[in-house]
Amino acid sequence: MDRKRLSIIFSMLIFGTIGVVRRFIPFSSSIVALARAMIGLAFLVCVKLIKREKIDTAAIKRNLRPLLISGTLLAFNWVLLFEAYNMTTVSVATVCYYMAPVFVIFVSPIIFHEKHQSKNFVCAFFALVGMVLVSGVLKTGFVGIGGIIFGLIAALMYAAIVILNRKVTGLSGIDRTIVQLAVSVVFMIPYILLTEHGTDLSAGAFVWLMLVVAGIVHTGIAYVLYFGSVADVPTQTAAILSYLDPVTAVILSVTVLREPMDLMAVIGAVIAIGAMLVSEVSFGQKVSD
Repeated sequence: MDRKRLSIIFSMLIFGTIGVVRRFIPFSSSIVALARAMIGLAFLVCVKLIKREKIDTAAIKRNLRPLLISGTLLAFNWVLLFEAYNMTTVSVATVCYYMAPVFVIFVSPIIFHEKHQSKNFVCAFFALVGMVLVSGVLKTGFVGIGGIIFGLIAALMYAAIVILNRKVTGLSGIDRTIVQLAVSVVFMIPYILLTEHGTDLSAGAFVWLMLVVAGIVHTGIAYVLYFGSVADVPTQTAAILSYLDPVTAVILSVTVLREPMDLMAVIGAVIAIGAMLVSEVSFGQKVSD
């Protein structure tokens, strides 16, 4: 397995731990999202300053359109996902949101003219089946149509972000992430001003530490790893690997947060992980990337 795939896997494992960190932050989701973006942005700018590296403004100008669009989508993606959580159950919103890799897999042969790999389509289907079982949605049902709609729109936006990042060329992962986070902050601030009134931001040192971790590790580092590698990995492979995020979140919810997990959820996690592993096995036949 090459370094690019490992970077995506590591970023997905980081993203999967955000739920545990989020549990210790009492602020609203929109405040957390804005703080993540701002702290992540500040961290990456500091890294550039410490390393005495200049931001590649020429490359940014060449890729300005996809960067602006993806940064804007990133902001609305977070907002819509958080609203989906408010309007329906977390499990239903998660299932809807993780339709994004499926969207990417099915449009990638059309947009990128990638070789049709039947195995990846089958693996995507089983990964989705696994996620449905993990979520428990078969027991709870699809409650809250508004949340379902918002979750699916957020999934479409995330899929568009992945696709747009493959259009960005000649730009480092850190510079790419700096621009996208900056754009998302600009678009998220008006949303916060319109929706947050009299929010109490008083909290202890541990809460602020968790918020800093969410900004530096789960946003700055993880986004650089992911967006710095996703363009160099087949779209279908990146989409399959993205299921490591929710599976990791489920495992941690049981082992760390001690949340209950029934047999069906365990079977679903095994199916989803198995589908991801199978998608990366060539079975003696070399598939060109």
